Amino acid sequence: MSDPSKNGSKPVLPFLGLSLAALGVVFGDIGTSPLYALRECFRGPHALSVTPDMILGAVSLIFWFLVIIVTLKYIVFVMHADNKGEGGVLSLMALVHRSRPGSTKVLSFVTFLGIVGTAFLFSDGIITPSISVLSAVEGLSIITPSFEPYIIPIALLILCGLFSIQPRGTGKIGSLFGPILSIWFLAIGTLGVLSIVKSPGVLACLSPLYAAHALAGLGWKSLSLLATAFLAVTGVEVLYADMGHFGKNPIRAVWFALVLPALVLNYMGQAAFLLRTGSCPPNLFYSIIPHELIIPGIILATAATIIASQAVIAGMFSLAKQAVQLGFWPRIRVIYTSLSNPGQVYLPFINIALFCATAMLVLNFKSSGNLASAYGIAVSADMLITTTMVLILGRTIWRIHPLLLFPLFACFLVLDLLLFSGNLTKIPTGGWVVIGLAAGIMILITSWTRGRSLLGKKIESSALPMTTFIDEIESLKPNRTKGTAVFLSGNINSVPNALLHNFKHNQVLHEHIIIISVRTEEVPFVSPEHRAAMLELGSNIHRLFLKFGFMETPDIPSVLRTISAGGKPIDPMQVSYFLGKESLILSSSIPMLAWRKKIFMVLSRNAISASSFYKLPPNRVVEFGSQIEF
Repeated sequence: MSDPSKNGSKPVLPFLGLSLAALGVVFGDIGTSPLYALRECFRGPHALSVTPDMILGAVSLIFWFLVIIVTLKYIVFVMHADNKGEGGVLSLMALVHRSRPGSTKVLSFVTFLGIVGTAFLFSDGIITPSISVLSAVEGLSIITPSFEPYIIPIALLILCGLFSIQPRGTGKIGSLFGPILSIWFLAIGTLGVLSIVKSPGVLACLSPLYAAHALAGLGWKSLSLLATAFLAVTGVEVLYADMGHFGKNPIRAVWFALVLPALVLNYMGQAAFLLRTGSCPPNLFYSIIPHELIIPGIILATAATIIASQAVIAGMFSLAKQAVQLGFWPRIRVIYTSLSNPGQVYLPFINIALFCATAMLVLNFKSSGNLASAYGIAVSADMLITTTMVLILGRTIWRIHPLLLFPLFACFLVLDLLLFSGNLTKIPTGGWVVIGLAAGIMILITSWTRGRSLLGKKIESSALPMTTFIDEIESLKPNRTKGTAVFLSGNINSVPNALLHNFKHNQVLHEHIIIISVRTEEVPFVSPEHRAAMLELGSNIHRLFLKFGFMETPDIPSVLRTISAGGKPIDPMQVSYFLGKESLILSSSIPMLAWRKKIFMVLSRNAISASSFYKLPPNRVVEFGSQIEF
């Protein structure tokens, strides 16, 4: 599998087509925030008074959030922190690991941040489709209140349809959704202009003084305003996580050419309506749409929110695949949906889990306003984590002078801390759900990583050293049958259990023995020339070291076709694969809480087999079972 970053001079798709596809996947989340972001500033548990100062202050704050957080921080700076084209918190974590190989404490801290960020991003991926779809469907109540009982069933039906088309792949979906979302942004920008023309005084909100004045006048309540206005930029972490699907240049071009102007115009148009009327209706976004266009507006908004959910789902697929490859999650099935872009993947288990969780949120919260009271904690936490990691990268890889780096990122860190603190005020009104989801995901991840580490140490402690085994083979000179036997082993100094079992029970060895150790590198893709390294151990036994990137799926048979052992090419039809299959028995032999052991055992039992994960031919695989006390 080639690295798509090396195809930059000859892109597979024309730039405009790729930009259109990126528009359909990447910007859906942040692009549908106008449905609820400004409205929530003047409604709900933290509502502001609908006065000219508060109106201009709130929309000014949203405008500067779009400029400072999305444009300056992410589009200009953070998207430079790509791991060979891939973005997201785990990709960023791997990049930091590669840049500071000797700083154990720093790397442990960064790993912890990566786990926390992953947990929060998954919780955000659950809540975003729920609030996006509900906020659009609620517009039906404007047409007639008789639609009210059908809002939740319609939202659930839309979510069901959205998750059912995921196997088609993000590239095909993006090509389908791109034109729809381009119409959406043109429409909301036009609606904003029509409203601004009626109240041009709203243009004064471009001055940051209005935002500062509103925050200063609210005192401690300003944290609530920060948290509510923050809803306008909640899709920014997903934007960064989706970068590997299409590349940074198409995303940047679309942001500056279409998305940013449309968002700014629409938010100012909504504020202009508030200035004219002096009150905030339940559906502020729909209030600036001419009455005769309400039904087309609802249809377009619903389509846009489906696309918003798609952006999050695509980001979750990428994040989950990275988690598997980096050892944060058990092996699960990954399906590549594009021959030209390895970043476009579909994970059936993640798709089903997301659908079930989003459906439960819709049934529990019942309205976008209720969900908005819980929304934002996860994204603000991830923004804080991202800023911290990029700050480390700024010194280690980019080598930015401290006098330039620290003042800039100190401003970002202070802003992130304020936003996170403001969003913590949402815990009593539903934010506890997000915290609970993130905590549950963290427990699963840490139970898996801890159990995996302890189990590996236990197996290693009882393993036979390879040098001892080779000395015994040379002494006994057992019968050697024709063919090549391949064994998998994570410990480079000991004998795989499957090899010991095979020799013990059959009293025979194959003519050629290859012990393969697979390592996931902290880069998305590994070039073919650095893929394999062979080491001769003696007695016609070789150890093969294979390296794969965290965005690749290891394919061992395809690599074996390209190498030789003992000076002879390996015949795939003469290869047998021997795997060890351990059954875990709960005991007190490993220092780990019993309930966490049970979690690890459940995750381990439900992981896909090594033969499937490494693409081994089923008819050439032999498994040796063993029981291990855990």
